[in-house]
Amino acid sequence: MFCPACGYQAGVDARFCPGCGHELRTSGRAAEAETAGTSAGAETAASAETAGAGTARERQSGSAQAPSGGGILQDFADKLHRAAGFEEKVEIKLKDVFSDTFKKHSEEDAERLFIVGTSATTPTMDQLIDTWPKPWLFMRIFIVGMIGFLGFYLGYTFFENQNLLPGLIMVGSFVVPISLLIFFWELNAPQNIPLYRVLHHVFIGGILSLIIALLFFETVGGVGVYPIIVGIIEEAAKVLAILWCLRKQAGYHYILNGLLVGAAVGTGFAAFESAGYATRFDMFSTIFWRGLLAPGGHIVWAALSGAAICMVKGREPWKWSMLKDPRFLRIFIIVVALHGAWNSKISATLSPLSHLLLTAISWILVFAMIHVGLQQVSKLKQQYMREKEQALQAPDAAAEAAAGDVRQEDYRPEQT
Repeated sequence: MFCPACGYQAGVDARFCPGCGHELRTSGRAAEAETAGTSAGAETAASAETAGAGTARERQSGSAQAPSGGGILQDFADKLHRAAGFEEKVEIKLKDVFSDTFKKHSEEDAERLFIVGTSATTPTMDQLIDTWPKPWLFMRIFIVGMIGFLGFYLGYTFFENQNLLPGLIMVGSFVVPISLLIFFWELNAPQNIPLYRVLHHVFIGGILSLIIALLFFETVGGVGVYPIIVGIIEEAAKVLAILWCLRKQAGYHYILNGLLVGAAVGTGFAAFESAGYATRFDMFSTIFWRGLLAPGGHIVWAALSGAAICMVKGREPWKWSMLKDPRFLRIFIIVVALHGAWNSKISATLSPLSHLLLTAISWILVFAMIHVGLQQVSKLKQQYMREKEQALQAPDAAAEAAAGDVRQEDYRPEQT
């Protein structure tokens, strides 16, 4: 059976596509063919399977032109994806993505997640999971962080002890960004980036992006008060910090790697900025509103920029000319536009509805980028498995040598 959404060849009894997670429904014609094949013999079954595959291919080829059937929201998402340069339709079922979030998990489940990314625990190419991940650890981190924040809040409120103030500000500023970062970390299907390296990008990339942004603001002077200029400066600063974090990471070629590294830089930028604002303005109001709106701001914008960088870079060494690639420019321009709109007076007047709308737009693009990243992983995994099988089937005299030539390092992402 071929998936009508992405064309991946799934098993006959598969309910969901291993390539994109799309729900598979066997057509009446295919079901009849399978029944006829069971009663009439292998030859009839083969003919029915061919007919069913042809029907699936027809559905696939016409899917781009067929009505989405998802209503106004799906139509809007499709148009937004095309504007961002995504050619394929992406259907996201949030119920499936978050189906494991509130299920019971053991301590061993969490331990297995925390140890990924090392030389001994990074999955091999044939072990990669190329279906939609189902994150859950981020919610546990959020709950624990909120308990810590509540403790600081109650202690500071009842005892008015100034020693609790730094903890209150830092925990309040970091709890939502860090939880969101863990969500992106769980979505990193290659599982090749350890958590300690992610935290390195949070602190080093975050402060580096802030310093670069301040230098830019000093350069432009009074012009830097305009929302669109703020968007250009801060998003450009985060792009430079992302490139710095990726400069020595030769193995971070996947689109999902760029999404995670970008989210780490954005987390540092957002949390440090929130802590600074909390010391200057109404502390509790600043922490509350910036925490509430954090999922739609710096973190997702930087994640999109990081993913676009890895998309155009592929396995090639970085060249500054890659920033001229239309695939990166489309994403960067959209990110800057979202940032400018977020800071505009109109958005402030209509807040929080305007900010929630911008958050929804950002996440539509994030899920599309995740879809493309998973397709990249699936393609490389299939290529690796196919060539490894061919090598193992080589003549006996050369089988061992040929199999040795199939190395995981050879299957780094091409430019997408």
